[in-house]
Amino acid sequence: MKNFDPSVIDSSWTLFLDRDGVINKRIVDDYVKHYHEFEFLDGVLEALKLLNPVFDRIVVVTNQQGIGKGVMTERDLLAIHEHMLAEVFTEGGRIDAIFHCPELAENDPACRKPNTGMAIEAREQFPEIDFSKSIMVGDSDSDMEFGERLGMRCAFIGENSAYEPFPALIHFAKRITSE
Repeated sequence: MKNFDPSVIDSSWTLFLDRDGVINKRIVDDYVKHYHEFEFLDGVLEALKLLNPVFDRIVVVTNQQGIGKGVMTERDLLAIHEHMLAEVFTEGGRIDAIFHCPELAENDPACRKPNTGMAIEAREQFPEIDFSKSIMVGDSDSDMEFGERLGMRCAFIGENSAYEPFPALIHFAKRITSE
């Protein structure tokens, strides 16, 4: 995180997470179209368990243009997310809501990161969300731009010189919880 002290986080904060590349393995040049293609990244279930008591809300915001391209359906995505949520819950973690954008990038829809539509939708569902007391964890420039546009703190999964890099979500979680 850039210039950020984790000790300021209290239970009023919201955690925003990207999905592909943060929670699950990204499929290069393709999409996770069915749950059997969904594979949690190492340490993610433990990370979500550690983060569960720290944040008031944990929200996933994910671009899913595979729907717009017709390679998967909303029903496919719902099945993936139902299985993901069940496994997270079983392991002691929590995700309060998942917001997705099915639109094509070329159309630059309001819901597609780095645009802020999914965050606005999250705040409509959870009015207590304060973007200045939120963290966006992602693995792409569009994730970081999304967070910055909203005044969030940002944490980068991967290598990026503008942000403190975390190799994986578990490293972020251990930093936040000082474990």
